[in-house]
Amino acid sequence: MAVTFIKAPANARRGEIIEIRTTIGHDMETGFRPGDDGRTLPRNIIKLFTCHYNDVLVFSAELFPAVAANPYIAFHTRATESGTLLFTWEGDNNFRHSEKINLQVT
Repeated sequence: MAVTFIKAPANARRGEIIEIRTTIGHDMETGFRPGDDGRTLPRNIIKLFTCHYNDVLVFSAELFPAVAANPYIAFHTRATESGTLLFTWEGDNNFRHSEKINLQVT
């Protein structure tokens, strides 16, 4: 199970540059740590983060094994129209988690 935190404005003026900050908490494993039985625990990391603004990709990041356990990602985009921001995190073991927020543009 994952817990996400998203900080983004609910309202913006048309053309305004807005900052969006996200983090996700999940059960991460590097793939290098031994378990209680001495065998290496399988890797479990977030590998891809995307943000779609009204179905248009506005940001993506490919993440690698050196990523933090709970990746923090901050980026900017331009508010063009009211709509939905869809955030998706994908990882090992078919992990996929999505969250949506609404943005009102005036």
